[in-house]
Amino acid sequence: MLRIVNMSKNFASQTALADVALEVKDGEFFSLLGPSGCGKTTLLRIIGGFETPSTGEIYWNDLRIDQIRPQQRPFNMVFQRYALFPHFSVFENVAFGLKVKQVAPANLRRRVQEALNLVGLWALRDRLPETLSGGQAQRVAVARAIVNEPKILLLDEPLSALDLKMREHMQTELRELQRRLGITFILVTHDQDEAMALSDRIGVMNQGRLEQVSTPRDLYERPATHFVADFVGSMGSVHGECIDSEAMRLKNGSVIRGRGQLNLTKGCAAEAFVRPEKVHIGGNKSANEIYAKVRSVAYKGLHFELQLEVSPEQIIRAFVPPETMSGGVNVGDQIQAHFSPADTFLFERPT
Repeated sequence: MLRIVNMSKNFASQTALADVALEVKDGEFFSLLGPSGCGKTTLLRIIGGFETPSTGEIYWNDLRIDQIRPQQRPFNMVFQRYALFPHFSVFENVAFGLKVKQVAPANLRRRVQEALNLVGLWALRDRLPETLSGGQAQRVAVARAIVNEPKILLLDEPLSALDLKMREHMQTELRELQRRLGITFILVTHDQDEAMALSDRIGVMNQGRLEQVSTPRDLYERPATHFVADFVGSMGSVHGECIDSEAMRLKNGSVIRGRGQLNLTKGCAAEAFVRPEKVHIGGNKSANEIYAKVRSVAYKGLHFELQLEVSPEQIIRAFVPPETMSGGVNVGDQIQAHFSPADTFLFERPT
């Protein structure tokens, strides 16, 4: 198990990490998700030993490792830019670390062959990096890391340079590789779909802090903070004034009920989030009801997407099945929509 205790990192007057505490389980595919500049790559580089924390400790199975050099840690890192040696063959690139460690030639060849077979590139062992596709170069970088038999593989946005189709293909390959190896993967990404598809658990970061650590499903269905609700997945929101910890009132007088934070107090500015697939057309007295003007209608195949204007500055979306649209809903119509309080998340609105 990897354990991070009270980790902070300051660059001059800027705080990159603020009191981060985290445990990553053995054999887990864990992702650090967040916008650019949130501190996720800094945290990964500290784990790998490429940055020094300002405060805090890192433990690997009760052994403190934050004070030892990167090459002494049982980890390897795959960088965003693959940094392959251009004049080395694929085989030589993967073998480089083993040669530095003076591994015997027979053992070296066996381990390089095993690593390249795992990523499906043994047949390309004599090729130079310039002759490889982006996906192939990415797999060489992964092979170069796993050939050292690390306990944890650190991946810093390794798929960001690939096109969408190749990125989706490589996501599947990465997940299958992690399952075959049985080692811990820690991935840094800003791509929510990537994190959701690959991860056993996800840590969402914002301004140097971990906002929530959960399974993908819990993260989607039970966001713990305003930031997570706003950042993860697609949400619409309306805002108003808190009535109590589980209800708020819009300017038009409508009352919205939902899952609230314990610290919500009467009179505070609040925001209610709801996912578009949870918004339904028509009335339902047991649910939250709102009246809205249809701003746009778009056919998406499995559903129609409606943009609903509750007020000029408040818009929510609804994914509506085609059969519900058979009666006709047009731009400019005033309609009634409803959504369950169980699917509504209430948070204090940041000032």
